[in-house]
Amino acid sequence: MTTRRRYPLLRAVAELVNAGNAVRPLGRKGYVTIPVFAFGWPTGEAAPVVAGLSMADALRRGLRGDFNGRRGRIALALTALSWGVLGFVYRRAAQSQPRFEDPLRETLGENYEAVVAKERRHRPGGVLRTSWSRRRYSSTVRYGPHRVNVADVWRRADLPRDGRAPVLLQVPGGAWSIGMRRPQAYPLMSHLAERGWVCVSMAYRVSPRNTWPAHIVDVKRALAWVKENIAEYGGDPDFVAITGGSAGGHLTALAALTPNDPQWQPGFEDADTSVVAAVPVYGRYDWFSSRGSGRPEFIAFLQKWVVKRRFVENQQVYLDASPITKVRADAPPFFVLHGEDDSIIPIREGRAFAEALKEVSEQPVAYAEIPHAQHAFDFFGSPHGHFTATAVAHFLDWVKATRSELVGR
Repeated sequence: MTTRRRYPLLRAVAELVNAGNAVRPLGRKGYVTIPVFAFGWPTGEAAPVVAGLSMADALRRGLRGDFNGRRGRIALALTALSWGVLGFVYRRAAQSQPRFEDPLRETLGENYEAVVAKERRHRPGGVLRTSWSRRRYSSTVRYGPHRVNVADVWRRADLPRDGRAPVLLQVPGGAWSIGMRRPQAYPLMSHLAERGWVCVSMAYRVSPRNTWPAHIVDVKRALAWVKENIAEYGGDPDFVAITGGSAGGHLTALAALTPNDPQWQPGFEDADTSVVAAVPVYGRYDWFSSRGSGRPEFIAFLQKWVVKRRFVENQQVYLDASPITKVRADAPPFFVLHGEDDSIIPIREGRAFAEALKEVSEQPVAYAEIPHAQHAFDFFGSPHGHFTATAVAHFLDWVKATRSELVGR
C-alpha cells in the first residue's frame, strides 16, 4: 500500500516538471537539449490533448484509490496544478498571432494589408484534424531514380488540370538522418490545399546511409521534377516556392540561394531549380562555426554522420553547405521563422541568417521570432501551427500578387 501511495506522488511531480518544461525549456546546453525538446515539444504544442489524457487517467487512478491518504491528496493537487500550467501554455500560444503577422506587415508594407484582406478566413483545424488531410488531398509520385525519391502531391480534387495554381515544395526536417515527409507541415499544406494551391511534400536520401551532398541534390532534383511535371496536376511551373523546417529549413534556404548550381545538379545541370520565394523555419544556416552552445556537438555530428569528412581538412565543404555564406543580392523573397525557446537550434542562428540576408538582398526579408515556441512548433494543428500556416499563406499571397503586378506592367 505504501508503494501505491508513493508512486502517484512521484508521477505527479514528473507531470508538473514536464508541464514546466513546456513553459520554458529546462536545458539549453549540450546533449540535455534532446530530451528537453522530446518531452517539452509535444507537451507544449498539444497541451489540451496532454491535459485531457492526464485528466482521464487521473479519474481512473482516483477510482482505484491512488489518491487516498495524505500523499495521494498532495499528488492530486500537483497533478491539478500541472493542468493549470498546461492551460497557461495553451493560452499563451493562442495569443501569439501578432508575432507572426507583425514582421510581415512591417517588411511588406501597405500592399500586405490589401493582400491579407482578400483571403477567406480559416479557423484552426485542431491538433488532430490536419492528420486526416493527406488522405483527402494527396497522391504519391516518384521524382528521381533512387528508392526514396518519392513525394506526395497535395491538391483539391476539383482543381482544374489547366488551372496554373501556385505551387509549394515542402522539404522535411529530421537532422538530415530521418527526413520523413509524413506528417510534417500538415497544417500548412492542408491550409494551402484548401485555398487552391498545389503542395509537393518530398522525401530525400538521408544519412548515415547517404553522404552529403545527396540531400541537397535530391531537393534540386525534386524542384526540377516540379518544374517539368506540375502542370499535369494543375500547378504553375512558373510559381514554385519552397519551405521546410529544421534540416528542411537548411535545405530550403540553401536551394533558394543556389539556383541552377551545377555542382548540386549532377546529370541535370541544365534544369531550372530556381524558386520565387523561400520560407525556412527554425533552420540550421551555419555549418562551420565551432564556438557557442551546442556548436562543438553539432560539428562532431556532421563529421561523423552527414558529411563524413573531418572539418579541419575540408572546411570549404562545410562553408559551401552553409546558407549564411550564400546570401546574395538577387535572392528571392524570404520569410524566416524561429522559436525563441528553441532548444535544438538556438534562435541566434535564425537571427544571424536573417540579418545577413537583409544586408544584401534586393527583395524583402521578413523575420519572425515566435515567443515561447520550441523547435518544430508548426508540426501540430496547434495555435502555433495554425498561425504559421496563415502567416506563410499571407506571405506567399503577397509574393504572388507582387509578381502578377510586375507581369501586368
